Amino acid sequence: MKTRRRNYNNDKKEDRISDLPDGLILHILSSLKVKQTVQTSILSKRWKNLWKHLPTLTLTSSHFKTLKAFTKFVTPLLSLRNVPTSLHTLKFIYNGTIDPRLFEKILNYAVSHNVNELQLKGTCDIQQLPSCFFSCNTLTSLRFKVSPKTLSKRILFPNSLNLPSVTSLYLWLVSFRGGDDPFSGFTKLNSLMLSDFKILGEQNLSISSTTLDKLEIEMMFLFENYYKIELSTPNLNMCMNLEMDSPAILSWLMELTDIESLAISSTTLQVLSLVPDLLKVKLPSLCNLKSLRVKMKRISYSLFKEQLPTRSKEEFAKLKESFKKGSSSIPDGIVDFLLQNSPSAEVLIIN
Repeated sequence: MKTRRRNYNNDKKEDRISDLPDGLILHILSSLKVKQTVQTSILSKRWKNLWKHLPTLTLTSSHFKTLKAFTKFVTPLLSLRNVPTSLHTLKFIYNGTIDPRLFEKILNYAVSHNVNELQLKGTCDIQQLPSCFFSCNTLTSLRFKVSPKTLSKRILFPNSLNLPSVTSLYLWLVSFRGGDDPFSGFTKLNSLMLSDFKILGEQNLSISSTTLDKLEIEMMFLFENYYKIELSTPNLNMCMNLEMDSPAILSWLMELTDIESLAISSTTLQVLSLVPDLLKVKLPSLCNLKSLRVKMKRISYSLFKEQLPTRSKEEFAKLKESFKKGSSSIPDGIVDFLLQNSPSAEVLIIN
């Protein structure tokens, strides 16, 4: 008669782990991916429900062979975890096109579980944020990188959104209505990053905030309404990564009258240097500048290609040479140009 041999060494290891306090086991589980956590919890009856109380969920489609398998996993997972435990952080990263119904389900779940930090990334054709999002008073950080299939259908960011606890906000590929301040309901906002956004209508986009001290603007595409922003932000430091037309960059700099700190990329300075006789221009701005940071960045093909149609032969040759060398250099004289009204400002080069 055959007998089944138990692996007593493994039993002892499991016993030792099971002897740990629930809080420590939760800490161990929280370091695993959600899929690993659920699989691990199957190994021990005592762990069976512990994963449901994890304060952080990271749902990433890259951990699955197919998007269909990931979607099939997510829906029952949320149902199984549907306990009163608050959710501190939810990261939902979908490397493909998200079904709008799944996207709304994720948002509903996050809001109903008092989420603090929310990160959303993927492609989804939605025209507006689900209504549940308008009552999320617990949210402190939002990273919204949800793109449409086509740029013309990008999501319209509402002017009436009231998120009073949010301190950090990142928005990518959204549209704003000109004329109003879409961040008036963000009464604690201190860090705002806008990437590749668009402004609808002829009026300026207004941003008025006494708490905002960091504004980052990153633009990789050329849209005619990109430049119309009116700032009333007395405590602002600013970061610019603008791969756009050189006169537009210069016009931005002309408007930065009160900022004390400016971060700008070397590619932006390379494009800015294409302004004819730039170093002879007298800036009326940057008078209160105390810190200038230049982030070294190699010139990209998309930037090189988009700048070509509007360039003279000399400018074309200059840009082409920079691209061929993969240049991340700072054009001669341009730092002094920026510091002409604040010569004692600190300059920091960031590699």
